[in-house]
Amino acid sequence: MTRQATLLKAKVKKLILLLEECYPSPVCALEYGKDYELLFAARLSAQCTDARVNMVTPALFERYPTLEAFAGADVSELEEMIHSCGFFRAKAKDIAAAASMLLTGFSGRVPDTMEDLLKLPGVGRKTANLMLGDIHKKPAVVVDTHCIRLSNRMGLTGSVDPLRIENDLRAILPPESSSDFCHRLVLHGRAVCTARKPDCGGCRVVEVCDRIGVTA
Repeated sequence: MTRQATLLKAKVKKLILLLEECYPSPVCALEYGKDYELLFAARLSAQCTDARVNMVTPALFERYPTLEAFAGADVSELEEMIHSCGFFRAKAKDIAAAASMLLTGFSGRVPDTMEDLLKLPGVGRKTANLMLGDIHKKPAVVVDTHCIRLSNRMGLTGSVDPLRIENDLRAILPPESSSDFCHRLVLHGRAVCTARKPDCGGCRVVEVCDRIGVTA
C-alpha cells in the first residue's frame, strides 16, 4: 500500500468515528413499514424531497395496503395520489410495474442482489444500494446528491460520476460501515455541509476535510 493510500485509510477511519459521534443513529429519512414500501418511497424521492414523499406515502400505503393492490391499481388514480412528488406519470407506471414483477418474479419479496434489484422498473444503483443496506443489511454505498457533494469536498473522490464515486468509496470504506456512513453523510449534508454554504466553523469533521469551503 502506498503512503497516500495509507493516509487516506487513516483519514477515513477518523472520519467514520467523528460522524458516528455526531450522528449515532443513522436512519433513512424515508418512512415505511414494509420492505417494498421503502422501494416505492425511494422511487418517489427522485427529484423530490424526502419530506414531501413522507407527506404522500401514508395515504398511498393506506389506499394500496398490499403488493397486489399496487399491481392492480388504476394508474391514473395512482398518478393523482403521487402528483405532488413530480414526474408522477413515470413514477406511477414504475411502481405498478415493480409491484407486478415482485409478485411474479420474486415471490412478493424485495430481491437481495444488485443484479435482481436492477431488473425492477425505475430502480437504479442508488435505490438498489439503499435496499441492500437498509433492508438486507448488506454492504452498500448509496450515492445521492449529499454523498456526491461531501465525498468531493472531503477529498474522498475526485469524480462527480455516481458509479465512480460508489467504486471509490467501496475501496476505502469498511464494508460493515459503508451503509451507515452514507446515511451519516446525508444527515451531515443537511445539517452542516449544505450545498449553498458549508458551515465549516461549526463542523466537527473539519479536521479531516481537505476541501474546506469548496462549493462542489
